[in-house]
Amino acid sequence: MTQTRPWLRFYGKLPPGLSYPAITLYQAVAATAARVPDALAWDFLDTTSTYRAFLASIDACANALATLGLAAGGRILISMPTSPQGVIAFYAANKLGAVPALIHPLSTAPEIEYYLNASHARIALTLDAFCERFASIQPKLPLETLILARIPDYLPPVKRFGFWLSKGRKIPKVSADARVRWWADLMAAPHPTVPRCGTGTHDPAAILFSGGTTGMPKGILLSNRNFIAEGMQAAAWGGMAEGHSVLAILPIFHGFGLGVCVNAAFMAGGKSILVPMFSAEIVAKLLRSKRPNLLVGVPTLYEALARAPSLSKADLSCLRATFSGADTLPRPVKERFEKLVAERGSRVKLLEGYGLTEAVTAIMAMPLTEYREGSIGIPFPDMLAKICRVGTEEALAPGEEGEICVSGPAVMLGYLDDPEATRATLRVHADGRTWLHTGDLGKMDADGFFYFTVRLKRMIKSSGFNVYPAQIEAVLYQHPLIAEACVVGVPDLAQMERVHAFVVLKDPAQANPDTETQLIEHCRARLIKWSCPREIEFRAELPKTRVGKIDYKVLVQEHTAQHDNQGYAG
Repeated sequence: MTQTRPWLRFYGKLPPGLSYPAITLYQAVAATAARVPDALAWDFLDTTSTYRAFLASIDACANALATLGLAAGGRILISMPTSPQGVIAFYAANKLGAVPALIHPLSTAPEIEYYLNASHARIALTLDAFCERFASIQPKLPLETLILARIPDYLPPVKRFGFWLSKGRKIPKVSADARVRWWADLMAAPHPTVPRCGTGTHDPAAILFSGGTTGMPKGILLSNRNFIAEGMQAAAWGGMAEGHSVLAILPIFHGFGLGVCVNAAFMAGGKSILVPMFSAEIVAKLLRSKRPNLLVGVPTLYEALARAPSLSKADLSCLRATFSGADTLPRPVKERFEKLVAERGSRVKLLEGYGLTEAVTAIMAMPLTEYREGSIGIPFPDMLAKICRVGTEEALAPGEEGEICVSGPAVMLGYLDDPEATRATLRVHADGRTWLHTGDLGKMDADGFFYFTVRLKRMIKSSGFNVYPAQIEAVLYQHPLIAEACVVGVPDLAQMERVHAFVVLKDPAQANPDTETQLIEHCRARLIKWSCPREIEFRAELPKTRVGKIDYKVLVQEHTAQHDNQGYAG
């Protein structure tokens, strides 16, 4: 067994496999409510709910949604921040056998139109503040009901009044429309009780959308079993248990936020601290006041926390595990954050993980007791991973670079209404297993630790050589002047592509030609010549995706537009 899964010897007390109950997500929450009814399920801006009350809210919501026509196989679009309404509606839809599609609440009207058409949703849930975006496209779409929620729906009276004074008065009034219903009214009204639908663990449970690296975002169809497996695996890996709490700063439209910060906590009987919007200062405040045990975030968050003045005297002994995902974790960021928490009472290590929405989220991470420079870790229980020659199903030996492929119970059902893309991504290999071809380049060492190199679509081709942005960014982060860095390839007649670095300095006043020369020389001393940036562009800030990752695609587009306007031809 360890010959094909060499990583098992680093599991410690963790079993190589877990027993997954053949249940739905609604049944999973119901089981937790039966086991620990009085434990806290969630905390939202100081409003809390026990599991008993949480399950009652889910049942009430399911009854309300059923009266609106939502039934097994139906679709509901959830466009909400991380909030009680979004979470309750997600599990209520699951009870009915319906499939929620989750999107960013700040999606534009054209994006919403695309998501509604792609998901075939007839009911949507969003905040009152975003109603106008739906109203502008509603005449063009077969949207039967728009449910509007308010942030104050779950706030205590004092905070509700404070919200109205600070933000509520700025929200446009909603015009009367028979298709618009209010969350609070629906939840308060009596409705016929509906039983749980007979859908099973292998049936669809959610639609999440990819980042759209090529073309429009793909709908990713995930099953109940996918979420059950991911939840149990993540809880086991992070040591999540009854009474523990996780800070849910990653949004519920993201696999990491929904699968780990919310669902894994509920499966373990822990508490999810729901954070509707986040910044480093908000997270720092919550670390002090809520004292969570688990923190899951992206590298830019940990970099900001390491520099947050408000944490310099905070007691962080509450932290039991911290994980970074969704982007490459530079070693200096890891070291700065670990130094901070060590000085504030915790010996926790910041562990890097790897995953993708096509497998809910994380499918591997560094074990708590081991660290390998540059590694994204080892697979979770029951998840398999291997390196294949790009474009083939041929497994490569340890140390050889190829495409990362994964298999196991968290792997998606497929892409929504896209059988061609599904066939290209999910392939049955000679071993009879279905393998997910990730599109990521990497390698595995002899001990089974994996190393991410680059998204195949992001690799830079310079003078015939493969250049890896993450490698260059790691070198840039080693320089004491650098706060953030992003490396892209830009067109070049001689080299095909040349390396261009965007940099945010800790001290903006040092953005000058001398610093640019210093940073380029820093790279030349540590990188082979074709990997060195030819130029460094200083920015006050770098664009971020909606989950806080540096958005390299925007930087490429901005650079291209700038040089197109100047008549640049490479």
